[in-house]
Amino acid sequence: MTSGASGTGRDWSSDYDIFDPVFVHDPYPIWSALRDGVSLARTERWGGSWMPTRYEDIQAIAHDTGRFSSQQILVAPMPPVPGRQGQPRRSIIGSDAPHHAPERRIVLPFFTPQAVARYAEHTAELCHRFIDAFGDADVVDAAAGYARQLPPRIIAAILGVDPERADEFVGWVQGFLEFGLTDPVAREDSRARIDAFIAEQIAHRRANPGADLISWLLSQQIDGAPLGLDIVEANITLMLIAGIDTTWSSIGSALWHLAAHPEDTARLVAEPDLVPTAVEELLRAYSPVTMARIVTEDTSFAGQALHRGDRVLLPFAAANRDPAVFERPDEVVIDRAHNRHIAFGSGVHRCAGSNLARMEMVTALRVWLERIPRFHLADPDAVTWAGGQVRGPRQLAVVIDARG
Repeated sequence: MTSGASGTGRDWSSDYDIFDPVFVHDPYPIWSALRDGVSLARTERWGGSWMPTRYEDIQAIAHDTGRFSSQQILVAPMPPVPGRQGQPRRSIIGSDAPHHAPERRIVLPFFTPQAVARYAEHTAELCHRFIDAFGDADVVDAAAGYARQLPPRIIAAILGVDPERADEFVGWVQGFLEFGLTDPVAREDSRARIDAFIAEQIAHRRANPGADLISWLLSQQIDGAPLGLDIVEANITLMLIAGIDTTWSSIGSALWHLAAHPEDTARLVAEPDLVPTAVEELLRAYSPVTMARIVTEDTSFAGQALHRGDRVLLPFAAANRDPAVFERPDEVVIDRAHNRHIAFGSGVHRCAGSNLARMEMVTALRVWLERIPRFHLADPDAVTWAGGQVRGPRQLAVVIDARG
């Protein structure tokens, strides 16, 4: 497949680049062409990797934990920093059997539907507060001023930390997961700040335990032994990183879509009970996350020879646009009744925080549509996107046409 979309003449089937601005801005035509052409695309960029685009293949790899390990889930290798040998710590997102299941069970009580429902009222209050902060402005940034503001404060509540540090959390997450994938200095700086923050919080909880997730992790045991400090630290880091960027990106993508499709906005304003169904469709259409797996042994998959240590990317958004599974896959059908999307991943590593993300998205859209029932993009070409591991709008200027 040549890159007619980018104008560079690139053959995306053998030389894809997930950080290419063309790919970040609109990966869907590229995935579609790859899906029709090759089973696995290949690149030597960013350490080299393979990339399936079909729902069936992505599902198969996600479920095959024997041949495809989760110990390295980043889409590009961690850039080395001179003078420091960083050792990865094991969180539930990056663990394999036999560790994964018992460690995941420890975290799950904080993310059941009943548990996350406790934060619904606070979530709505925050949403109203962010919209109040817009004042009488006619043009606002729905990403930076709204979508980005919510997840760090909800994660702060779950962790029992100061919500006023939310802007710091966002900066660390961007430095670690967005900029840090290609900038080792930014990544190391953010990692050091996260590590220092977590060490401070753990020391405080040991002296003053509470009802928060950090205190809970410190109190848990597996087979009669306390949960290792490295595992506690890794899972707190995971909550900060995965709990912020993914949900922020999903809310932002949903608002971007509604700003560009007034007919969908009008229907959701008229039928607010449809919002949860629409959220599932928006998650399908604009799934933000790509994960990676590492091949554990020389093997073959979809007709390709894979070697031990190879990296395989799992773009869940590509699977969710597969016409073999979804009717009219490139259309957003906000009342889609049959929706087997895998925006939250699949298999044993399916996102533990999916109930929380859904609650935040539903609440954020409901409050926005109550308060701002009509709005449109100020300049479609001025919207900026982050890509790589997590794709979502970063600058999203909208014009408010009506207030509720």
